[in-house]
Amino acid sequence: MPSETRPNLSPEETLDPQDWDKLRALGHQMVDDMFAHMQSLREQPVWQPYPETARREIGGPLPTAPEDAKKVYETFKTNILPYPNGNLHPRFWGWVQGTGTPLGALSELLAATMNPNVGGGNHGAAYVETQVLDWLKEIFGFPRTAGGLLVSGGSMANFVALAVARNAKAGFDIRAEGLTGKTPMTVYGSVEMHSSLSKTVELLGLGNRFFRRIPVNDAYEIDLAALRASILRDIANGLKPICVIGNAGTVNTGATDDLVALANLAREFDMWFHVDGAFGAWAYTLLAHRARLRGLERADSLAFDLHKWFYAPFEAGAVLIRSDSAHFQAFTVTPPYLQHTGRGPHGGQNWFTDYGLQLSRGFRALKIWMSFKTFGLDKLSRLYAQNISQAQYLASLVHRSPHLELTAPHPLNIVCFRYVAPHHSDTQLNALNEELLGRLQDSGIAVPSGTTLRGKFSLRVAIVNHRSRRDDFDLLVQATERIGAELVQAGY
Repeated sequence: MPSETRPNLSPEETLDPQDWDKLRALGHQMVDDMFAHMQSLREQPVWQPYPETARREIGGPLPTAPEDAKKVYETFKTNILPYPNGNLHPRFWGWVQGTGTPLGALSELLAATMNPNVGGGNHGAAYVETQVLDWLKEIFGFPRTAGGLLVSGGSMANFVALAVARNAKAGFDIRAEGLTGKTPMTVYGSVEMHSSLSKTVELLGLGNRFFRRIPVNDAYEIDLAALRASILRDIANGLKPICVIGNAGTVNTGATDDLVALANLAREFDMWFHVDGAFGAWAYTLLAHRARLRGLERADSLAFDLHKWFYAPFEAGAVLIRSDSAHFQAFTVTPPYLQHTGRGPHGGQNWFTDYGLQLSRGFRALKIWMSFKTFGLDKLSRLYAQNISQAQYLASLVHRSPHLELTAPHPLNIVCFRYVAPHHSDTQLNALNEELLGRLQDSGIAVPSGTTLRGKFSLRVAIVNHRSRRDDFDLLVQATERIGAELVQAGY
């Protein structure tokens, strides 16, 4: 084409750096700084409030022009990094939030650099996820032919499992016909179930009014007689029981339901048996605790997290489904533009999009694969045992203290307790302990969370932290007693 007839083309751009060496140097600095941050965690406050000055620094008008990457990083280092929610710290025991590992952080860098879409296909990342799922099936007694999926966490794992349960037990093609005009289906679990299960039942269209929350016994385990009575009552009223949920480590106290009895009950009434093992399922790897979780291997589905007691960085959860075909049939949709060819990148059998909601899926399997390969299950299991031992140690400190009392059993890695004072009613003690928890967190010494158990507000210590040491629990008890005494003296 003659030059005088060529269109006037603008220069083409890219987001790759113009100076690779400059960005490489910044990357090395980032790695060094992050390792220094993790090495010095014990010297840092567990948590501190986010200051208004930092909020202003990260804010401002919408950026429209470029800014030097080093300057952006310095803003991060000054205004974001020093103000985490604290879960990496050795004295963070709030909620059930995992700690991550330095190796996990590096794994995330590798995964983001590859940046694959692990929706499926014939490429390395898809095969890594398949391998990780095979290892998880082996650990928890599921057949290699079972279905499975890595997901964002326990909430999504519960959603996927109950979606499969609903479709498998509905008795009709629910994907084609929907729920309109059909017999209501009922789902059962204890009052100690995680809140994600309520959301799941609502989003699946089953309705919260048909979600049976069964009372618990003194150990916070599901009352089996009350469960059976509820199922029989629903059948008599023309409803269709489809699923019973067992807890392997409740979020409040770490209680585990009688999973064998629940498996037998599910079989008796032709129901799906789902186990929410968000963190507690990992105790199944410990011979000393396996009896407590016996029956887990009989579940039709199992949900659990890898970013809690497996210590992987967020996000990483998993769901295992005993029937691969039921799992597949609940989610598979293959439009013409996603046909699985026999060759090329769209070949292979690893099509995870057929087993869940997401088409675009990140490479979360790499950090799990690298952790298994680097640490080995034996060492990880020793850390689970260490956390359980630390919980028993903390419970013994509480038991010996004249100012503290346990408010629930502590069978696994969760300890609930409160500060007590003479001549205080439960109402007064609740107010005192709520204030105590706030002051303890504000101090930066430690971060437990709180809960209310049979009317008693309690400090709740959930130990899924590989950095914690016994000295940390000594410090927690000392700080709790000191702050409690100060509050009593102040008139609480």
